Amino acid sequence: MTKPAAAMKINEAIQDYALRTPEEPTARDKNIRDPERTSAAILAAATREFAENGYGGARINEIAARADVNKRMLYHYFGGKDALYLAVIEATYIGIRSAEFDLHLTDREPVEAIRELARFTWQYFLDHPEFLSIVSTENLLKAKFLKECTGITEKHSPLISNIAEILERGHRQGQFRAGADPVHVYLSIAALGYYYLSNYHTTSIIFNREFVKSDELKRWGDHIADMIVSYLRA
Repeated sequence: MTKPAAAMKINEAIQDYALRTPEEPTARDKNIRDPERTSAAILAAATREFAENGYGGARINEIAARADVNKRMLYHYFGGKDALYLAVIEATYIGIRSAEFDLHLTDREPVEAIRELARFTWQYFLDHPEFLSIVSTENLLKAKFLKECTGITEKHSPLISNIAEILERGHRQGQFRAGADPVHVYLSIAALGYYYLSNYHTTSIIFNREFVKSDELKRWGDHIADMIVSYLRA
């Protein structure tokens, strides 16, 4: 399995832009000689804007200001709000899929692999709140833009194939039961993390617990891993 080179470059550029110190040249200073960096700066700014304000509330002027470019430059690279939002969605999913690739799950023992995937997914949600925001926004739009993403199913196929291989290997070794659906396994991991974080404001009041304290977050991550492995046990 090979990562798309373009996806790797754009994600690296986004991370580099996010870590830029004030003393470094701005995107405006570099946009002529470094179009890749400028494109990444715009995409990073758009991701923040859409995550904070949703599709309807996001403003092109704000995105341009965040990226330190003018609107003409933004339109030159992305062609408008819809195209930019579509690019954000694609980059959002490529980001998590690329990070999962680096786990090398199929090189691990089955139980360890599933635990690592569960812990990783939970931590990714914590480290990337913009991911949950973008996904939530697109669900409110009934996946209107996601349907336009070329090859979106194929981009997710390697993850599901890897989980399927891990489950099958675990079954052959007598660790996992037969017949577990790899998509159901992943959805269960994601759902346990997503619900916790999207509803902690209300659940913290209802149950009178500070669910975002560091010890509570760690316990929930362990809980997700334990639940998934328990479900899969032979």
